[in-house]
Amino acid sequence: MHKLSELTRYSTFAAVVVLTVLSVVAIFVWSAWFWVPFVVFAYLSLVGLHDVRQTAHSVLRNYPVLGHIRFLMEMIRPEIRQYLLEDDQEEEPFSRDQRSLVYQRAKGQEDSRPFGTKKRVYDGGYSWVTHSVYPKHIDNTDFRIDIGGDACTQPYSASIYNISAMSFGSLSGNAIKALNMGAKEGGFAHDTGEGSVSRYHKEGGGDLIYQVASGYFGARAEDGSFDPEKFAKTAQLPQVKMIELKLSQGAKPGHGGMLPAGKITEEIAEARGIPMGEDCISPPAHSAFSTPIEMCEFIGQLRDLSGGKPVGFKLCIGHQREFMCMVKAMLETGITPDFIVVDGAEGGTGAAPLEFANHVGMPMVEGLTFVHNTLRGAGIRDQIKLGAAGKIVSAFDIARALALGADWCNSARGFMFSIGCIQAQACHTNHCPVGVATQDPLRAAALDPEHKSKRVARFHRETLFALGEMTGAAGLSNPSGFMPHHLMQRQSDRSMVQGNKAFPYLPIGFLVDADAPDHHGYKDRWSRASAQTFSPPEYD
Repeated sequence: MHKLSELTRYSTFAAVVVLTVLSVVAIFVWSAWFWVPFVVFAYLSLVGLHDVRQTAHSVLRNYPVLGHIRFLMEMIRPEIRQYLLEDDQEEEPFSRDQRSLVYQRAKGQEDSRPFGTKKRVYDGGYSWVTHSVYPKHIDNTDFRIDIGGDACTQPYSASIYNISAMSFGSLSGNAIKALNMGAKEGGFAHDTGEGSVSRYHKEGGGDLIYQVASGYFGARAEDGSFDPEKFAKTAQLPQVKMIELKLSQGAKPGHGGMLPAGKITEEIAEARGIPMGEDCISPPAHSAFSTPIEMCEFIGQLRDLSGGKPVGFKLCIGHQREFMCMVKAMLETGITPDFIVVDGAEGGTGAAPLEFANHVGMPMVEGLTFVHNTLRGAGIRDQIKLGAAGKIVSAFDIARALALGADWCNSARGFMFSIGCIQAQACHTNHCPVGVATQDPLRAAALDPEHKSKRVARFHRETLFALGEMTGAAGLSNPSGFMPHHLMQRQSDRSMVQGNKAFPYLPIGFLVDADAPDHHGYKDRWSRASAQTFSPPEYD
């Protein structure tokens, strides 16, 4: 079946080569008029030969000759859409406009648009950044944030835009290498995802955020439990700059996973520290802790074992009370994470059951607002940096997240687009047409890491340049100055509301001040939260 699939990929190229040969035979046997089809088929054969040798387009390397149909459709699709089908805003999960913006910036092409916005600016949900009549010019757009609290001895100066978690195993080795090489060239970080640090991460040489999930890959004992010695060996690699404890992810919060034995290669087994020939299980919950206090103590242990590197956790908000349990445990133990990454239910690269993708988890905007205000209410927001993830691919997406409380942003699918992802949504089938999300060696070989890494770095650089222009337009010197009042949002009734009314910053310390008034029901949840357990209180 695999060989048949590969023959199908090259069938068009093979067919035109055969027809070229037959045309030559026909010229000598039947008629000289067969030179016309000979010229056509010979030209297509040369096109196919060029396709399999070039490195710029993975689609053409995997589908020589036939792949040009896609690019032809890209050229004529705007007219087809405009008159017959849909507009550029309707394609999901990312619109054509969003993907085109990433492609253009990654390739260094013109990203300006003529003829005004295509957005329906008078419809509910439309939002914008307020600008100043006295804009500023920003020369240096390499915006960075220092991460690491008092207990951290190896703080990290991170870019405010980094590659979000994607594991080797979900992505191909060439894709991982391209992303990491791009991160090194651009001076930003690359989250390993739960699949641990692979040889391809190491070959890339870029800064890593080592993610530790419930499977403890890279830090896993034979019985699947957490192994401190193995963790320390991985975490103390010079390339690893931060440690991220994954509690949940936006694509499928509260859902575990399994990598079937048949898909586990020797390289995946090496990276994850798992045996060959057995299903690889990622449990829904961690086994190293079961209470909020134990979780804080585990974070402290990870920090010590890593040699004092920044340690934080990532989650998609579910029960709001449970996050407040974590915050109460921070106050009780005095152990705070160096950072928290809020993932949105907008989803990510991981395949998920439809019900989880559509109906489980809090979207990033609401989740980020809640986490930011809870930490402010507890009086510890200044001790913890906040990251945000959830369909962040443009300068406006970053500006909005920063205004709502984030210190930096991560993107997974945006950087996938930068290395050639075409949103085929075949990530879980092993048949990715561009070699990004597959373990098929022939498909993955179509992705050239050297070439694609340049696009990764360029996309990052151009996006931050655009953010700098937007920041200056708002009259600010640094994007960290974005606040809710810099945002405006149109309501469903077409009235406008300022961001500080839709997403207000709540008073510092109001949750721990008995005399302070409640805001939006926060104190009610706070009263039901316990540092001792995640379980809900019993009701009469």
